[in-house]
Amino acid sequence: MQRKSPILVAMLLLAAQLFAQVEPTAGNWKTWFIPSGQTYRLPAPPAYKDEIAQVLSLQQKLDAADRQQIMHWNAGAPGYHWQHLMGKLWMNDASYNGALANMLLNVAIYDATIVAWDTKYAHNRPRPFVADKRIKALILNPQSPSYPCEHSVAAGVATTIIAHFYPALADSVQRMAQRMMASRIAAGVVFPSDTRAGFELGKKIAEKEIKHTKDFTNKKVWDGKMPTQAGLWKGKYAVLPLAGLNKTVVLDSSSQFRPGPPPDFAKDMEELKKYKPSFSSIANAFHFASESVWEDLLEKKIFENNLHLNPPRAARIYAIAAVGIYDGFTACWDAKYTYWGTRPDQYDTTFQPVLIHTPPFPGYPSGHAAIGGVMGELYAYFFPAESAFFRQRAKDGAESRFQGGIHFRTDNEVGLELGRKVGAMIIQKVRADGADNLLMGQN
Repeated sequence: MQRKSPILVAMLLLAAQLFAQVEPTAGNWKTWFIPSGQTYRLPAPPAYKDEIAQVLSLQQKLDAADRQQIMHWNAGAPGYHWQHLMGKLWMNDASYNGALANMLLNVAIYDATIVAWDTKYAHNRPRPFVADKRIKALILNPQSPSYPCEHSVAAGVATTIIAHFYPALADSVQRMAQRMMASRIAAGVVFPSDTRAGFELGKKIAEKEIKHTKDFTNKKVWDGKMPTQAGLWKGKYAVLPLAGLNKTVVLDSSSQFRPGPPPDFAKDMEELKKYKPSFSSIANAFHFASESVWEDLLEKKIFENNLHLNPPRAARIYAIAAVGIYDGFTACWDAKYTYWGTRPDQYDTTFQPVLIHTPPFPGYPSGHAAIGGVMGELYAYFFPAESAFFRQRAKDGAESRFQGGIHFRTDNEVGLELGRKVGAMIIQKVRADGADNLLMGQN
């Protein structure tokens, strides 16, 4: 029998150890709005010996409600519940801050998670259930060091950003964060000092990124003037007419991929009036008009690929998608209020759209199509085996606006192309962040 060399054995053991860990090199990935993960590395944690009794005490007192909290907060990636809350907030935000708040929540969670991962593997603090066998892990064992707590990092970010943009919720999100941190300790997977350090880290990064982006949102006041020329969009009020002036994250400016002016819509109108809606076309129109299609699809794919168990990679995906929505929205609104393209029911007042409500802003290019174009490209990058499916969903979303009668086909075609260009530029940037590098077969 041949004997393996000591060097080969050591290499195999190291490979097995690294494979069992979650992204041990993620602390080196490039960040968005802070210099690097190492820049904010936390000092070494205190000795955990005195905290073992605290964890054991919590576990001994657990009741059914406590166990429910453990399961609730363990669902999804660390930012999962906070992203759900932000999704409800920003989509109903009539101010210019909605898209910024959503983008900043996701980017700051990612940046703070990278700092956390740099700190985790710098100090390698064991999880409580590893440090003391009397402590039970009441959830699937996290395969990363304990300090700082990644869930507390996300909570620190979320409470800070939500309180900044939606101050009426400050107390509520703070209480949510406290319940979450208590649940992680009771689950036996972190020490109390891990949660405190994580929360303060998340709060610190969020505060720095709020300051970094303070000038992203346009501060001008719209003068209320609408164009008077025939054939352009008109309305009683216009939603976010200056959003196209916002500062972008990846694009050089909102106008970088601005399309040319719209055509005369005579042929588009003729096509739309000849179109005969079917049950499936009406269903598609209402589906994309009423559901958070892209957000729901991303969460589904993250769960299907078990990426919720990989906090840095899940946070990266959420952040890239949020940047895509932000830059895509800003670029689309730049074009909308550059051209003030009319909508079908204004071009021909006898036309009745399938969808009851026509949005109160210009039609060219379609916002659904533009965001779909961005998401189709980004999701194809995240999950390349299903790239054809995601790009088809982008087309389905664009077509839904034609089927609903609130957009001309030209609006949708131009919107899709605009979104694809934005998505491609974002992908070009993130390919260089270090996360695509493979380490010994591990993503």
